[in-house]
Parts: sequence; structure tokens; C-alpha cells
Amino acid sequence: MVSALWGVHSHDAASRGQPMTHRRGHNSVPLGRRVAELRAHRGMTQQAFADRLGKSKSWVDKVERGVRRLDRYSVIRDIADVLRLDPDILLGPRQPPPTTTPRHDGINAVRAALARHHHRPQRTVTAQQASGQIAYAWMAYQHARYPQLLGTLPGLLDATGGTRNLLASTYRLTANVLVKLDHADLAWLAADRAITTAADDSTLAATATIALAQALRALGHHRIALTTALAAADTTDDDTVRGTLYLQAGLAAAGDGDRRNTHDLLDHAAALADRQVSDTDPHHTGFGPAAVQTARSLAAHRLGDTAEALLRHEHVVRADGWRHLPPEHRAAHLIDTARAYLDSSDPARAGQALLDADRTAPAEVRNRPVARTLLTEIVRGGPAAADVARLAATLGLTR
Repeated sequence: MVSALWGVHSHDAASRGQPMTHRRGHNSVPLGRRVAELRAHRGMTQQAFADRLGKSKSWVDKVERGVRRLDRYSVIRDIADVLRLDPDILLGPRQPPPTTTPRHDGINAVRAALARHHHRPQRTVTAQQASGQIAYAWMAYQHARYPQLLGTLPGLLDATGGTRNLLASTYRLTANVLVKLDHADLAWLAADRAITTAADDSTLAATATIALAQALRALGHHRIALTTALAAADTTDDDTVRGTLYLQAGLAAAGDGDRRNTHDLLDHAAALADRQVSDTDPHHTGFGPAAVQTARSLAAHRLGDTAEALLRHEHVVRADGWRHLPPEHRAAHLIDTARAYLDSSDPARAGQALLDADRTAPAEVRNRPVARTLLTEIVRGGPAAADVARLAATLGLTR
């Protein structure tokens, strides 16, 4: 199969005991194709490779064909481990990972706070004070103040430890921040704690499951995320929570290449959004018609329908609901759109989307590894607009 796709030279290189990526210009070969060649050189089938990664064969196939982008260093590192290579062999000499991932010294403090959940220090604040603190923390999250949150989350976990609702909400917030910063495994733990803390409060547990589904999707466990979100959606009568779970399930289906379920689930979410009668958001879901439209755009891109994703993006940013989305949500969507523009060979618009995201919520671009990776690709792929190059230089992404 490899020879048929890429010519007899691929087979010839493998027969000499060296993968093709070492025999021609490294950076001229797409990353997915390099993965395919190195996998074949190791004598692994797609299924065997997928099993070792804990992914589906469909996921591997999409990566190798370039339908799915490898934009998380943690995933690239896992692939390199399976292939028994240094990650730099995959990334190439011009794309070293240290420049695309900022340090987050607060992660270790959050990890320590999660580890001591059975031995919380005695609370020094009242329940009312703790409630005010968690409300402020959610507002900080919606404005993408991630470095600030990393500094406050450990104390917040301790402060809310005696109140079930507040602690569950804090665990969920912690999971959300950790997903943003590419620590999905730790986010999964925080989300699981949120569900356990919620106990028999069905709506609280369903709300916590939103974070669990996000973490599972970030880890590539799309089918599990889908079934988990759907099971939780059946347990709550709160339309905003149920609708958000349908969005998570729909995005998980898209990540798994399940087109029919993707559209059905997002349609269910849209029906719930259309009948909303209140703008209040007590569960911090950001759910509504605009959230459904951003999810449809992302899902289309995940399914390989990049042109449709960009058309939906253009529609949602012109809609009235766009400005009502939290800055974090808008900036995150712009980052997703930047990837879609880059996949459609339009680096200029990709760069502009990142600039718009940076103006909307700077930490989305400056602290999230996925955004920094995108910015690195843009500036290293050729001449970039002055503002884009300046942003990359500010973040230390150029040499």
C-alpha cells in the first residue's frame, strides 16, 4: 500500500533499512506522510499502530492522509514513543517543540492540590466567600486568564472543599483550564473528581460530565466521550446543560468520523438552543445558538469539510449572538478557524484569525500550545504579515 501511494522509491528506501524521511528534504514531506513511512518502516500495520497508541485505525488513517492535523506535541511525542524515535525526527530541525509550548509553573501546584483531595486543609473562608471566589474564577476563565487561574486554583480547591456544589464546580473549572493548556490527562482526573463530588445531584453531575467529555476528546477517546456525554444528557432536564452535552457528543462523533451522528446530535442541540428563553447561564456553559454554530464549524472541519467550516465561520461572526459569547469561546473558535484556513492553504487569513483571537483573549493565543503551534507553522511556512511576525517574535517563536 505504501509503494502504491508514494512510488517505488519508498519501498526501495525501506529495503535499504532507512525510512524515506532521512533520504529526501525532511520539511518537504507532510507530517502525516512521514508518520506513515516510519510506521511502514517499522513493519507495523495501521491497526497495530493504532492499538499501541490507544487510537482507532480511522484516526491513524486520517493522520497519514493529512485529513487530521497533528497539532499537539503530546500526541506527537506518543507517536514517537511507539515508533521508537526522538520527536525531532517527526517534527524536523526547523520545528523544535520547546518553542511552541510555554512553561506553566502553576500546573505542578494544581496537580498537588488534586492529589490531596482526601486531606484538605481546614477552610478559612465562609461558604459565601468561597461562592464569591468561584464566581470570580469562572469570570476569569471566560476571559481566558489562564496564568492567573493556575495561581488561584489550588487555594480555591481548598477553600471550596467543604461544600459539594462549590467543590464540584471548582473541579470542573480546573478540568477546563487543564484541557486548554494541553494537560488532558490531568483534566480527566479533575473532571472525574467533579462527577464523584456531585454524587446523586443529577444536574450537577451532568454539568461535570461536560468537562469529562472535553478531556476525553482532547485525549482522542472520541467514542467514549460520545457515549459518556449522551448518558449524562439523559439524566438532566436543564436544557442548557443537556444542549451542551449534545454539542460535546456531536464534536466527539465528528472526531470519530461519524458524519450522521454528528449532524443528528448538533441538530438536537440546535433545537434546544432555539427554544431558550433566558440569557442567564448559571452553569457557565455558554450554550446558545452561536455556540451551536461554532460547534458546527468545528465539526465540519473535523469531518474534512474545510470549505463548509469556513462558510459557517463567516456566518457565525456576522450573527448577533457572536458578541454574546464569552471572549474565551470567541478566541477559541478563531483559533480553530485559523487551522481551517491553514488547511485550505490560506496562511494570510489564518494569521489574521490568530491576531483577532489575540485581541479578543490574549491568553488563548499566548498560553495555549495549539495556538502557538499554529503561529509557528505560519511564520515558518513563508513570509508572514508584519503583525503576525511581530506576535510570533513576542512569544519567542522565531529565531
